[in-house]
Amino acid sequence: MGILFAGMLTALLLTGSATAGSAEATTNITGSIERLSDAFNALVPDEAVIEKVADGFTFIEGPVWMPGTPSYLVFSDIPANTVYRWNGTEGTSVLLKPVLADDANTGGSGGSNGLALDADGRLILCEHGNRRIARLESDGSRTTLAALYAGKRLNSPNDIVFHSTGAAFFTDPPYGLTGLDADPAKEQAHNGVYRLDVDGTVTLLAAGQTRPNGIGLSPDERTLYVANSDTSFLWMSYAIRNDLTLDDGKVFFDASHLNRAGVPDGLTLDREGNIYATGPGGVLVFNPAGEHLGTIRPAEQPANVGWGDDGRTLYMTARTSLYRIKLSAQGLVYRGE
Repeated sequence: MGILFAGMLTALLLTGSATAGSAEATTNITGSIERLSDAFNALVPDEAVIEKVADGFTFIEGPVWMPGTPSYLVFSDIPANTVYRWNGTEGTSVLLKPVLADDANTGGSGGSNGLALDADGRLILCEHGNRRIARLESDGSRTTLAALYAGKRLNSPNDIVFHSTGAAFFTDPPYGLTGLDADPAKEQAHNGVYRLDVDGTVTLLAAGQTRPNGIGLSPDERTLYVANSDTSFLWMSYAIRNDLTLDDGKVFFDASHLNRAGVPDGLTLDREGNIYATGPGGVLVFNPAGEHLGTIRPAEQPANVGWGDDGRTLYMTARTSLYRIKLSAQGLVYRGE
């Protein structure tokens, strides 16, 4: 979630005009595909098209596929304070509302952002307004997994990815705070990249990014990718040490030359280590060497991506609508039927 949303959320909270997001399933061919290399063509078939499958939302984020009978995609609508579920048969329905209670006194605003599944298939939520990471239990209750670092409240957890050890890496920019870095409710001196261990310990791993946002792991779990959603237009990569700490990191890709709308935001990877990263102009596809292979460009600027269906469909949450495209690549962070 980037700069545009922060202003949008403030306006919605002041006016009370966040939509309910009661969207119905639709299928419309839209958008465009920018092919820059043969490697991109191997990932995105010639016949691939971008479909809009649902709309009527406010600002959606964090798509993750939930296997089962039926299986479905879940995603956040941050200003609407709602988590939705969608599949092609049933359309859209509310999974969780509200995320942030009306009487919450957290200093934060908005619902959940990034979502993920833990090793047991339970839904994990980065909750902006509640300023925590929580787990949704089978009875509908939520368990707080992380809310503090060094005795101080987190800013507004944004996105999370799980390591095979059960630990998780997450980002914590200030987008859930109305005043961002200047907000009086901000307790952390930095906007950090953290590790959440299975015992609940929270460890600060990196504090050098101004707006750490989307996050993903390479297939061999030796590299952590983190988007920086300010106008530096950078994605960073960090080598992961054996103790799950990070090195100082390096610039993975600099998109400042693209001169297109959007900033680095949510991302995901395929099993070959290619990165699908929302950013200027759409979903930029990089190989592990940081080469820009091409861009998937839905009709609206996407904020995040996730795999679904058979693991070869890339879903894109883009402002007010949900899009998808069927690819040749197999998703890395994906649970099957």
